[in-house]
Amino acid sequence: MAKKVVVGMSGGVDSSVAAYLLKQQGYEVIGVTMQIWQNEDQACRIEERGCCGLSAVEDARRVAAVLDIPYYVMNFKNEFRRDVMDYFVEEYRHGRTPNPCIACNRFVKWDALLARSREIGADYIATGHYARISQNDQGRFYIRNSVTAAKDQTYVLYSLTQDQLAHTLMPVGEYEKPLVRKIAEEAGLPVAHKPDSEDICFIPDGDAGAFVDRELGACAPGEGNFLNRAGEVMGRHKGITHYTIGQRKGLGIAAGHRIFVTKIDADSNTVTLGESEDVFTDHLYAHQLCYMEQERFDESMEYMAKIRYSDPGTPCCVSYEMAEDGSEQLRVDFLKKVRAVTPGQALVLYHGEAVAGGGVILR
Repeated sequence: MAKKVVVGMSGGVDSSVAAYLLKQQGYEVIGVTMQIWQNEDQACRIEERGCCGLSAVEDARRVAAVLDIPYYVMNFKNEFRRDVMDYFVEEYRHGRTPNPCIACNRFVKWDALLARSREIGADYIATGHYARISQNDQGRFYIRNSVTAAKDQTYVLYSLTQDQLAHTLMPVGEYEKPLVRKIAEEAGLPVAHKPDSEDICFIPDGDAGAFVDRELGACAPGEGNFLNRAGEVMGRHKGITHYTIGQRKGLGIAAGHRIFVTKIDADSNTVTLGESEDVFTDHLYAHQLCYMEQERFDESMEYMAKIRYSDPGTPCCVSYEMAEDGSEQLRVDFLKKVRAVTPGQALVLYHGEAVAGGGVILR
């Protein structure tokens, strides 16, 4: 009897080809698009550039018809609001810069979708992510790099659990993007040349600060002071939600030379500005740790660390420390300085092409 797999179909070429490949491999494939937009107005605003708007439903439905597979739209509005949008807003309100795609992957595309898929008897869920899943000699599942570095998406998948990985398929991780489009074209899929989705799906204009301020309303952090390294006032900022570590543009300060955001303090509602060298550091601390390849990080091993999605990676060593509240945190010491370590972003550690795990950057 064929194994049943629910494919999360975003209406894009990658998830469409994932569904096609799995059907070719003999799986019983069911296509599902996750309804995450909160109202029809938002659905229209994310339609052109988002991955889950109304056009995504129509495109996914057309692909499912070509593949002759069942297709459904499942409502995940509450989960997306709670675990992605509300989380995003709260992080910005506290002066941190979150990655909503990581939260969406962990809590919506996996936690919620996998649970719903099991309810209908599915053995697996599948996505169009450019990553591969392997299992080591100890029986642990882990993510490893896709065959194409240009599209590799392992960074946003570091927090998946062992149970989630054991019930997940990622077939396009074995292909480069041009070949994926060629497969779609040869299979007659109507999205073969559809552009990739861009930006945060619920902020199509890219202005995260304005979105957060709208969501918070009267509770939004107001204007505050820009400070220099000595703590002296340099001017006024429009709210900490509009800034991130390393930012240079849009500061509105005439310093006569390039200056950068080096610190955001939500308690004092201040943004500290400094020189280029102030944005570089040789270490960071992370918490909320997740493990893949091993149950713990090896303090005697050298890892490659990424501190943002586009980061090529920096060699590092790690050690565990106890925080003041008694929780465990990870100290990462880089072999060369890195730029713009940003609280709220993900730290992901690699051992070769394998994701060893990661955490959330504290400072």
